[in-house]
Amino acid sequence: MLVTETVQLDPGRNPHADRARVEVELARTIGATHVIWLPRGLTRDYDEFGTRGHVDMVATIASPGVLLLHSQEDPAHPDHAVTASLRAFFERQQDATGRAFEIVELPAPAELRDERGFVDHSYVNHLVVNGGVIACGFGQPASDERAAAILASVYPGRRVVTVDARPIFARGGGIHCITQQQPAVGA
Repeated sequence: MLVTETVQLDPGRNPHADRARVEVELARTIGATHVIWLPRGLTRDYDEFGTRGHVDMVATIASPGVLLLHSQEDPAHPDHAVTASLRAFFERQQDATGRAFEIVELPAPAELRDERGFVDHSYVNHLVVNGGVIACGFGQPASDERAAAILASVYPGRRVVTVDARPIFARGGGIHCITQQQPAVGA
């Protein structure tokens, strides 16, 4: 299970939480056996409409041992340093079985700014469904197609469908954020 310290340990969100309590609750409610604590999320996620670091903008486990990681390739963007440090962080982590992750970078779209400043558009924020993947699109054909190809490679046999996620991101979320599935314990 991937979580961020700035979300789970936020006193405004979970005033009595500490790592041990969070891990017990995750085990009780969804059967988590191994929790990886990311130190932070993307820069803009700490703005007015942000979630203070939700992990579903940064990384996800695509399959056992395979980690999809948001990558900001432009050095001018504040998330360039953030994603480089998160990659270094994940290179030192192991999955629940003790193996190192195969890290697959999912580059951010080429667009860097909107009217409010640097964007945190992320293709990591997608939804896996029966037979498919609903992917975020940002109106940038080259970037959107590149992300769809990477998602197709880590989810073999699933059809990747891209939808325009810009209106959702403008309010601090993404496809995954608005489709909170409820996994069965032990599933």
